Amino acid sequence: MANTSLLKLQGSRVVTAASERLGLSRREFLQFCTGMAASLGLPQGADAAVAEAIATQKRPSVIWLHFQECTGCTESMLRAEHPTLERLILDVISLDYHETLFAAAGHQVEQARKTAMSENKGRYVLVVEGAVPTRDGGIYCKVGGRTAVELTRECAADAAAVIAIGSCASWGGMPSADPNPTGASGVAAVLGKPVVTIPGCPPNPYNFLSTVVHFLTFGSLPPVDELGRPKFAYSRLVHENCERRAHFDAGRFAMDFGDEGHRKGYCLYKLGCKGPETYANCPTILFGDAGAGTWPVGCGHPCIGCTEQGIGFSKPIHMLAKVKNAEPPQQYPRIVEEKGSGATLASAAILAAVAGAAAGGTAMVARNLGLSHKLEEAERAAASSKTELGNGQR
Repeated sequence: MANTSLLKLQGSRVVTAASERLGLSRREFLQFCTGMAASLGLPQGADAAVAEAIATQKRPSVIWLHFQECTGCTESMLRAEHPTLERLILDVISLDYHETLFAAAGHQVEQARKTAMSENKGRYVLVVEGAVPTRDGGIYCKVGGRTAVELTRECAADAAAVIAIGSCASWGGMPSADPNPTGASGVAAVLGKPVVTIPGCPPNPYNFLSTVVHFLTFGSLPPVDELGRPKFAYSRLVHENCERRAHFDAGRFAMDFGDEGHRKGYCLYKLGCKGPETYANCPTILFGDAGAGTWPVGCGHPCIGCTEQGIGFSKPIHMLAKVKNAEPPQQYPRIVEEKGSGATLASAAILAAVAGAAAGGTAMVARNLGLSHKLEEAERAAASSKTELGNGQR
């Protein structure tokens, strides 16, 4: 990287031009780059590299496919604020194919996809939204007369990177729930190779944006876990950073929706919250840029584990989560413990009798232990005398 500090970039013309292009002040642009580097967990000085990349690098071409999904991932992108969607797709990336956002239709759209793939061969980013149906030759989802399987394989062949956005594209999501009549599968299963997955229903748009910015800055995708999820977003349990965690540790649980504990913000574990077994950054990054509490658990609904295969859309909402770090003990007190009354004479007499019996029992045990010790010493002395006597007779 040419610069190691944002301070050296403050007066740069390219930064000024980039901030104007994005509709931001220079301060806001540099703050955006700093926040992006921090969310990616990059080392000191990487914020300058992010700023330079956004300001000077050619925007990456993005081909965005839609298959079995509800368009929730795109809807989530529409609500991004830093930057807004139009700034994102016009100034940070070059969104060259997207069925939902295109003004054109039919053959014009398909020609735009083919042109973008040809002109950016080996350099474009393929984003897949939605599960890919594989049963019966993949006939349950077609675009322009081509099945989702065919389009996925064709577009991935010359892509520099493949990103599966949302739970459906990541591992099948809701369409793959039993009985899965269409054979809905994730992108990696269809391609037969690992891809970067950004699960969620929907995922946070900044997780996607951060992934793309990392690719733009360093020419590679961010480090991922064994499931292909970027570690900067999916390395910590929801439970670890949940604002209700203190109530979990104290044994304060909402038992029913709308009960006193629920209204007071107690832990939703016993209502089926899957946060203790779900990896995601929802409680720290939130949704919608609307302030504190704007995520499912903050709004009073249990986490459904949508970022985890085998939990989201598979495990019933009411079923208790398998806590991966600390099981709540059964001996936790109730939320409100009843206060006892003073001891009566009868109960005090019983307690004294029990205490006296216990003391007497303890004394007998001590006495018996003492006698046993003396007996052991006598036996040891007798055995020693016999040994000495035997030696003398020889």
